[in-house]
Amino acid sequence: MNKYALLRQKVQSEGLIDPEELRIPDPACDEQLLRVHLNEYLQRVKSGAMTDKEIRRIGFPWSSQLVERSRRSVGGTIAACRAALQEGTAVNLAGGTHHAYPDHGEGYCVFNDCAVAARTVQAEGLACRVVILDCDVHQGNGTAAIFAGDPSVFTFSIHGAHNFPFHKETSDLDIALEDGVDDETYLETLETGLQAAIDRSLADLAIYLAGADPFQGDRLGRLSLTKAGLAARDHLVIERCRQANIPIAIVMAGGYAHDMNDTVDIHYKTIQIAAQLTTLEARQSDAH
Repeated sequence: MNKYALLRQKVQSEGLIDPEELRIPDPACDEQLLRVHLNEYLQRVKSGAMTDKEIRRIGFPWSSQLVERSRRSVGGTIAACRAALQEGTAVNLAGGTHHAYPDHGEGYCVFNDCAVAARTVQAEGLACRVVILDCDVHQGNGTAAIFAGDPSVFTFSIHGAHNFPFHKETSDLDIALEDGVDDETYLETLETGLQAAIDRSLADLAIYLAGADPFQGDRLGRLSLTKAGLAARDHLVIERCRQANIPIAIVMAGGYAHDMNDTVDIHYKTIQIAAQLTTLEARQSDAH
């Protein structure tokens, strides 16, 4: 999607981070993907042997470029998780493909990057327990299904009650919101759920899906958050994780505003807030 290229351009042109801190991730390899996805599904994706129904369910036509982009998106989230565990905070400028299941993709999601990243850092001994904080407007149904009954990964999703996916899975903690929810109601509700997720997960790592689609100008969102409300959401999630000493990897997830520049602005603000809080904490640490 064009928003990812525009977001990268904006991060570079605004000088938000040093150029050497902006890295191109390695694509996820088969071994990593197979920690979550079935081999039969992976082989169909790689070879383009998916059925028309499978392709319609994903929403993108198959191409080798789609496969490469999907691998890179997962690789970016793996890299962000590793970097967060070393440095406290890291961001993937894409990612958040939370509708992908082990045996199929849907909702513009081919592979589940957050699930693969969580399993990868666990396999590498970098983290034992992971909390997934999903603030995309759509429920993370694939993620919830993948980790159902697994106490090592806590899934939290705050989403529109009447939005896609119309069949919801059961996360460890779900908060379903009515259409038209505003900033104040959203933030009050999020704060309660966020604290419960942090307290219950006992996590070594948080993966935050900072979807831009709760925005009032989003074509698919059905909620009524302003850009200021979304910025307050980002600040709340990142700050609470830092207060709990949980490293946080941030991924962009959805965003479908009528004006794509609004989506890019929201994603950029998420990254800006993460950078500002990281810089502030570093200064406070140096002062002590």
